[in-house]
Amino acid sequence: MRTKTIGVILAAVLATLALGSVFTASASAAPQWNFAGTALTGKEDILGAAISSSMTIPGMTTTCDHFLYNMQIENSGGAGKGKIDELPLFECHTNTPACTVEAIEAKALPWPTHLMTVAEKPYLFVEGIEVGILYGGAECALGEVEVPVRGTAGGLLSNETESATFNASTFSATGAKLKVGSTPIEWNGVFPTEAFEWHREESLSVE
Repeated sequence: MRTKTIGVILAAVLATLALGSVFTASASAAPQWNFAGTALTGKEDILGAAISSSMTIPGMTTTCDHFLYNMQIENSGGAGKGKIDELPLFECHTNTPACTVEAIEAKALPWPTHLMTVAEKPYLFVEGIEVGILYGGAECALGEVEVPVRGTAGGLLSNETESATFNASTFSATGAKLKVGSTPIEWNGVFPTEAFEWHREESLSVE
């Protein structure tokens, strides 16, 4: 009986060690920011700009012809992290003649970000998103009241093009959700990125 009990305990210990090694391997495989093939040390500012980016509330799409961001990135605890400090939005309009965009502003900055892997692909996950949109127009159903867009966003990263792509598929893959109240909205945009400080003109990748 004693021998059997020792065997059970030994098997449990071995299983625990094996499970721990799996978690360690997963942790060490967390994506990190790299410049010219070398993991980033310290911090770096990167800039991104979409030629066009749009948010779709059911029945209306709001497009900003110039959608920029400034993000400070670092590798911390073995994983790539960051925060979006600035997000200016310019020349925004809707696809509905009755509604104009009187004002649009990113709020509650900075927005925390981190890298994640889904199905062996790298993604940028953005938390704490808050954008206020003020629509105008006498016949606009959302006119004269600021519309708050809140939630999270997940974008697929490409090392080849050094860009992040946000769309319905990337949101689904990362579990991200953007909403106006309880109504889900869709965000589409492709953001090329480049370093602004110490690693300017070096290739940016996630590995």
